[in-house]
Parts: sequence; C-alpha cells; structure tokens
Amino acid sequence: MPYSIQLYTVRKALEEDLAGTIQRLAEIGFTMVEPYRFVAKAAELKQALADNNLTAPSGHAPLLQENQDEIFAAAQQLGIGTVIDPHVPVERWNSVAEIKKTAEQLNAAAAKGAEYGVRVGYHNHWWEVESVIDGKTALEHLADNLDPAVVLELDTYWAAVGGQNPAELLARLGHRVKFIHIKDGPLTPDPSSQTAVGDGKMAIWDVLDAADFLEAGVIELDDFHGDMFDAVRDSYNYLSAGKVSA
Repeated sequence: MPYSIQLYTVRKALEEDLAGTIQRLAEIGFTMVEPYRFVAKAAELKQALADNNLTAPSGHAPLLQENQDEIFAAAQQLGIGTVIDPHVPVERWNSVAEIKKTAEQLNAAAAKGAEYGVRVGYHNHWWEVESVIDGKTALEHLADNLDPAVVLELDTYWAAVGGQNPAELLARLGHRVKFIHIKDGPLTPDPSSQTAVGDGKMAIWDVLDAADFLEAGVIELDDFHGDMFDAVRDSYNYLSAGKVSA
C-alpha cells in the first residue's frame, strides 16, 4: 500500500517553513502528501512538492462551508484528484433526515468538482459512527445516500473511538472507501494522547488487511507529546517494515 501523510500533522512546522517541512517529509521517505486548507498557499505548496518529487492525490478542504470554485481550482493546480470534506458537526448526525441533507450537499459538491476533473469525498470523526440509527451507523446511512461518484476516507482511529471495529466497518463500506487515515493511541477522543503508529492500541494490521479498495493509506497524528517528526518517522518506518516485522 502506498502511504501518504496528512499535512495537518506537521502544521506548526509548515507555518514556520513550508518548503523545509516538505523536504523533511520527503527525506523520511514519503512520496505523497495530503494537504489541508490549501487554497491560500497553493502556489508555494506546488513548488515545494515539485522540488521534492512529491504528489498530492488527496486533500482536505471545507467544501460545505467555503467557496467550492476556489477550492477545486486550487486542487486542480496542485494535482489533487480527490478533495475531501473533513468535518460536518456532531449535531447533524442524529437523524436520517439530517444525514440526507449532508449527502445532498456532498453530491452537489461532487457535480461541481466534476467540472474541474476533481472527485469529492468525506472524512469522519468518531461521532459519525457513534451515532447508530436503526442498527446502522450514521456514516453508513450517509454512504447509502451518496452519489456513486462520492468516496469516503475512513479515519480508522476515530472509527474505533466511536465504538466500531474499523476492519468490520471497512468491510461493510466496501469499495466506497478509497483512502483511510492511519493513526494510533489509547482510543480516546483526546487528540493529545495519540502516539506514533504501532505504539498504541489500534489493531493496525487487521485494519490494513481489511482495506481492499484503497488508493492510499494516510498517516495522521492530530497531536503528540514530543517531537512530531519523530512520531512521523516512527509511523512511516513501522508501516514500511510490513506486517512480518510488527
């Protein structure tokens, strides 16, 4: 599986030195990154990626909140093939009617994205799977109402925090999931408790074994007590070493 990294992980370093941060990620071994809120710095980021032979197949942007044309134009500039909305508030996941409204918004965004040659996706937190309606997670209800063109990026850690078995959820969602977030920790909602991949309670290899339709696995830490680049490097090395060495 090809591994990418969500740039939100190294956001503090990016703010101080974008070009240098991208170079450090390339030196670790990454060939792909997943930018976030990339519109304002698209030109600078494009140059840094080109300088380090990196690509950005996916990216995060608030499609349901901000100017979609600006987002899709910047994605096109960066070569981002899939723009993923990373957050719909918790209160919108408690009824099928509200979930259908979110699906309609994502479907409309996908239609606009298609004009730019860009696909649309959605990324979950824990509340979309913690909410269970008629025996099915809210995230699965969303999938049922999405246009086939819209994909999912399953954050496997948040799925576990929300009380679901990520491998089983991946199997139920099937080919709808094209990307996953790979992170580790004690399986609590506290982002600061997250660890390097392989150092927490996630059944990482069970998750990866269940991920049959992926285009990339995306390493992410929302926060970390310590040097973030140490955690990023340890995560990359753990996954690159493979299951036999785990």
